[in-house]
Amino acid sequence: MTAAYGTHAPDPERLRLKEQAQGLRDWQLWGPYLSDRQWGTVREDYSADGEAWNHVTYEDAKSRAYRWGEDGLAGLSDSTQRLCLALGLWNGADPLLKERLFGLSGPEGSHGEDVKELYWHLDAVPSHAYLRMLYKYPQRAFPYEELRAANRGRPRPEGEFELLDTGILDGNRYFDVFMEYAKADEADILMRVTVHNYGPEPARLHVLPQLWFANHWSWRQGHPKPSMALDGWQCVAAEHRMLGRYTFHVEDAAELLFCENETNPHAFGLPPGEGVFKDGLHDRIVGGWRDAVRRDGPATKVGAWHVRTVEPGGTWVVRARLVRGQPILPPFTGFDALVDLRRSEADRFYEPIQRDLQGDDARSVQRQAFAGMIWNKQFYKFDVYRWLRGDPAMPPPPPERKQGRNSDWRHLSAEDIISMPDKWEYPWFAAWDLAFHCVPFALIDPAFAKHQLLLLTSEDYMHPNGQIPAYEWAFGDANPPVHAWAAWRVFEIEKIANGGRGDRIFLERIFHKLLLNFAWWVNRKDAQGRNVFQGGFLGLDNIGVFDRSRPLPTGGFLDQADGTAWMAMFALKMMRIALELAFDDDVFEDIASKFFEHFLYIAQALNNIGERGIGLWSESDKFFHDVLNLPDGTMHELKLRSMVGLTPLFAAETIEPDLLHRLPRFARRLDLFLSRRTDLASLVSRWNEPGVGERRLLSLLRGHRVKRLLVRMLDPEEFLSDYGIRSMSRVHAAEPYVFETEHERISVGYEPGESQTFMFGGNSNWRGPVWFPMNYLIVEALERFHYYYGDDFLVECPTGSGNLMTLKEISCEVAGRLTRLFLKDGRGRRPIHGNRELLQTDPAFADHVWFHEYFHGDTGTGLGASHQTGWTGLVANLLLRQPCAILPLRQLGAHPGRE
Repeated sequence: MTAAYGTHAPDPERLRLKEQAQGLRDWQLWGPYLSDRQWGTVREDYSADGEAWNHVTYEDAKSRAYRWGEDGLAGLSDSTQRLCLALGLWNGADPLLKERLFGLSGPEGSHGEDVKELYWHLDAVPSHAYLRMLYKYPQRAFPYEELRAANRGRPRPEGEFELLDTGILDGNRYFDVFMEYAKADEADILMRVTVHNYGPEPARLHVLPQLWFANHWSWRQGHPKPSMALDGWQCVAAEHRMLGRYTFHVEDAAELLFCENETNPHAFGLPPGEGVFKDGLHDRIVGGWRDAVRRDGPATKVGAWHVRTVEPGGTWVVRARLVRGQPILPPFTGFDALVDLRRSEADRFYEPIQRDLQGDDARSVQRQAFAGMIWNKQFYKFDVYRWLRGDPAMPPPPPERKQGRNSDWRHLSAEDIISMPDKWEYPWFAAWDLAFHCVPFALIDPAFAKHQLLLLTSEDYMHPNGQIPAYEWAFGDANPPVHAWAAWRVFEIEKIANGGRGDRIFLERIFHKLLLNFAWWVNRKDAQGRNVFQGGFLGLDNIGVFDRSRPLPTGGFLDQADGTAWMAMFALKMMRIALELAFDDDVFEDIASKFFEHFLYIAQALNNIGERGIGLWSESDKFFHDVLNLPDGTMHELKLRSMVGLTPLFAAETIEPDLLHRLPRFARRLDLFLSRRTDLASLVSRWNEPGVGERRLLSLLRGHRVKRLLVRMLDPEEFLSDYGIRSMSRVHAAEPYVFETEHERISVGYEPGESQTFMFGGNSNWRGPVWFPMNYLIVEALERFHYYYGDDFLVECPTGSGNLMTLKEISCEVAGRLTRLFLKDGRGRRPIHGNRELLQTDPAFADHVWFHEYFHGDTGTGLGASHQTGWTGLVANLLLRQPCAILPLRQLGAHPGRE
């Protein structure tokens, strides 16, 4: 891996990041923190039934002020989201001024919620000194109702009905709208909108750079109200008691329209009130109502209205500038040169990171992955105590709220910038998603990655009992405990980039918080104190026989192979962090010993649970399965082959001889414990190599079981897809797993694409598609096993091929299949685009990449949320791996490897 910074001559972006880290300048004061969607979120839901999707609709959003955040099209805000800058568009036919992205809410779609717009995040740097995205806007009326109606009645096997399916882009009748932001200084923002008419005829377009204050004054009586007003020629002064003064410069061709960011009474079914409201720009431009806006203020929202007819193939550029303090005169001198300079500085920033990548296509994909990560940083504000009680100037919330969603998370008070999975589909954080996000972020902005991991373990987020909040829909759900893994990976990546200097202060801070979280897991998720864990949901919704978020219909509980494996992995990573910290403070040697011992107890339980019944490892099936424990004491093995059974691979760690030499107290405790507990000593593999000493392997699997598990995982008829590891074995396509209870017969089959059932929640689907986060952990696990077993440990890959490979080579092979999803093949086609010819072959589309939530298990087509760059952004890390040569064919069994 090439260092992210520090090993080559400084460049402007790295200097900005250094100034940010040292507190000299706040380059991240402004960023792409404005959500594409605030409507339909839990935070804005004040209903009695908790159906957030229905409480504020897309149409409502143009007229209703929000309580907890703002949304806009291709927008920015300051880090407290008091002032927002975004784009408005109107093609003359759309029934709505386009001020935010449209999509289906959960109940409206055949596959759950989904954005129905065409946009791509093309470029970004961590300081946000340069940002670029593309939005494709049809020249005809946007088909809102067609999209709703078609998806509402669409059979699930047919997949989602998308904007491209409506034919609205036929004849290339659309605009490419490129949004660029560049910073002249930390609070001096240049906004450049470049419009291309791809259609065969002249087309008229309205472009509105917009600036507004978030509404904080309507919820509490006496709260000071900010103001903006005309201040000279084409110049708006925006005054705020905390932000101070900002100046908004617009070009001469613009007409300034002022209104208030306040709810229009008609949004509540009341007659329109007197004055100007949030939907004033819409009413003026689309409705033609002149009294909906003011000419020169005062107000809390302003739009700069530009109108032009663009010729076929023609280009139109609109500029605006927002600067803190007094006007800059003239504001647009050298404007384009500065934007272009920032773009070239972005090229310079990414060049050393991408130096070893093969080909322009791989570099473009990785850069778009980083761009998606950066654009998906979002401002998140949510005070659960206030949300439950209501605001003094508003009617009280319904009484059901006090016992409803998140009512036991009253301590949670957030006002932060958080890495979101997707700024439209998921404008809220998810704990295990965020942990994965931090790994690619560590390559470009390790300070931000560390801040994110510490944030969710802070007092404002972590529950007093030690639980990390899962996600806004239900903070109390349990996500897989991957925070310790992510913290260690971020530490390692930054340490390599800094020439061997790691941030031990960060590591110690998060270690102490994770101690609380580990204790919560042990106390809450081990039903019988046997070191076999339940966990419930654990992110893998829709993968099993039962909905693991709810009480089982049979009664009893599940011994979960994944819950137990996650906890084993958690213990090992905590041990590894403690050992690192022990180099400076020997107190951590004792703590490392405790986690070493705890891992062994979990490993013993996983392997020996069969002494009292049915184990999680099936000797007949050569696979790990969940076990159902019924109230009458009987146990039933659920022989469903899914990703759940592969998670034990993740829990693997080596202990180096040098480490034992440097930490003699830990070494003595290790040897004493293993000599006393000979029943556990057999779980620790060791390798004696002359001249090196002993390297020890801690793993839930010994060599024989590793091979047996890989036989299934690497079988193309089971888990191995051309594009990664499937989340369920393909064997269940012909042989669905069936479980019968007293009252029902449950069948679970392989589904390579979209879920065919809403059984366990919305559009989530773990019944066959390829998911990046789990695949990434498999790639890492195989590397760790190879580090111990070496080149003599060979496994057939693919199963049945006769081709033997080392575990390192298999790791590279899986990584290569994952990156293959995004890269052009020999015919110039990307698997993620499936059979959509426009995306595959049209030059205006073919080089733009979406980072989907998951991917078809057979074809690689992108599915689910189309912009979930979050954990799919891990492709940025995988692209940095050097390709491995495939070994020549060998005889099976010729190199049995170590056991």
